[in-house]
This record gives sequence, structure tokens and C-alpha cells, in this order.
Amino acid sequence: MELSTIEQTAFIYYHFLAIFGVPANILTIVLLSQGGCGLSKGITLYLVGMTTADLLVIIFNVIIYYMFCYYFLFSLLNYTPIASVNEVINYLAVDCSVWLTVAFTVDRFVLICSPKFREKYCREKTAAVVIVTVCVVFCFKNIPLYFAFEPIYIINNVEWGAQFKPTYYTLPGWVTFDWLDTILNPLLPYFLILLLNTLTVRHIVMANRTRRALQGQRNNQNSDDPEMQSRRKSIILLFSISGSFIVLWMPYVVFFLVSRITDSQYEPDQYTDPLLIAEYTADMFHLLSSCTNTCIYALAQTKFREKLRNAIMHPLFLIIKYAK
Repeated sequence: MELSTIEQTAFIYYHFLAIFGVPANILTIVLLSQGGCGLSKGITLYLVGMTTADLLVIIFNVIIYYMFCYYFLFSLLNYTPIASVNEVINYLAVDCSVWLTVAFTVDRFVLICSPKFREKYCREKTAAVVIVTVCVVFCFKNIPLYFAFEPIYIINNVEWGAQFKPTYYTLPGWVTFDWLDTILNPLLPYFLILLLNTLTVRHIVMANRTRRALQGQRNNQNSDDPEMQSRRKSIILLFSISGSFIVLWMPYVVFFLVSRITDSQYEPDQYTDPLLIAEYTADMFHLLSSCTNTCIYALAQTKFREKLRNAIMHPLFLIIKYAK
């Protein structure tokens, strides 16, 4: 199968994404699950849930959807019922990844901005309930999608591939579902994260001013304040993860808004069309967000960085030991 320039670029990019993303996310899940990273049990649950969802995004959206279906065009994976299930799982994995990021942002917002409520909300039990609820809700939300697909082609009475039926874009029920799907991901979570981070920054600035005034200190004289130290760690982790999400999803959100507002379309075979190139680029950026959390944890959390270093170096030491 001959690929256009943009398709070749994306295809090579997805190989690197899979090679790095799968082991990185698996290692992150293992290290976080072991504990000892200096994080509460509640926040550890959120991070494990987010990383697991990211791993599923890479497996189903990148490896199976983009790579396997290219290398094995007429494999079982391309059989229409299985391809339709894979499409549903693609949507489910991305939805869970995005909304668990929102849930994490809400948890950090409550912790930093609502001292009265955080004792009740920022707990391991609450985190578990939120994670299960998100997964169950989006499982049910994406089930109807299975019935929105039809085969791309039929060979010897065998259906291959999956694409949206023409009625998906015309029937009022499907049009409503499509808009609901779009609002739930990416519009609502994207702007929720922006709003919560803005409110968090505002609260931090006001709280710091009040704290300095009460203590009679200047800007750089509160480094030994335990409350400020604890708040600073939460802020670094929050802004690293949600900031990465905002940046990497921005091309996708902009592309969606521009294409919907202007009602722009392109032909599938027009691979030099700027709109198609923008869509490919937006997809590459938002899928990259499924590989960045390990780097973020390593940069933001000293104890996680130490555990990661030990996990990487230990096999090397064993190899050197047995080689000698």
C-alpha cells in the first residue's frame, strides 16, 4: 500500500510512539503500584488509572488501528465486526484518558483551593469511586457506536474494515450523539481543565499574598514553610500533567473548532490539502499525550525518579555482573 508524505510521516511517528510508550507506561504503572513515590494513595490511584488508559490508547489507537491494520490488511483485526469493536475501544480509551485527567485536576483543585472539603474528597476511596464511575459511564456511552459502522468493502461476501454509515451524519439521533460525543471529548474537558487551572493559579496567588502578610515575610523568605512546600509539590504535579494535556490537545481542539465553524471538508485522496494535514498533525499531538506522563513524573517527583533510575539500572548491573 503506497502512502502519501503525511501518511508516511505519521506512520513512522507512530512506530516511535509505540516503541517508547508501551514500556514507559507499563513501567510507570508498576512503579506507582508499588508505592513509595511520596504520593498519597488517592493520587496514586488517579495516576495509575490515567497511565493505564494511556497504555490502552497506544495499544488500540496506535498499534492496532494504525500499524497492525497496515501490515496485516486482511487479518482478523480488519474483519468488520472486530474492526467496529476496536473503534469503540479506541473511543473508550481516549475518553477515559481525558476524563481521568479531568478527575485528577479536580482532585488537585479541591486539595489546594478547598481546605474544608479536601478531607472528605481527597481520599483513596473517593478516587476509586471516581475512576470506576468514569470507566463505567464511558463504556455505556460508547456502546451505541458499534452500530454506527459499516464495512468499507466486501470481498467474497466477507466484510472488511469499518467506517461510519452515511446515516451517521444525517439521522437526527446520530447527529445528536455525535455532538454529545464532541462536547464530552474534547471540548468540555479541555475548557474544564483550563478553568480549574486558572482558578487554582488565582487561589495560589491570593493565598501566598495573605500568608506572606500574616508572617511578615518577603517573596523568597517562605522556602522553609511546610505548608508552602506541600502546596508547591501539588502545584508542580498538577501543572505538569494538566499543562501537558492543554498544550498537546490544543491543535486537535483548534482543528475541530475551525472545521466545524467553517464547515470545511476535504476529499480522502487529497493528501496535500492543508485541512487533512492539520487533522493528521492534531492526531499525532494528542496521541503523544499518552506517552508524556512518565517523563512528567520523572521530572516532577524525586522519589519516582529514583525508583525509575533503579528499575532501569538494576537489569544493566545484572547483565554486567553475569558478563564478568
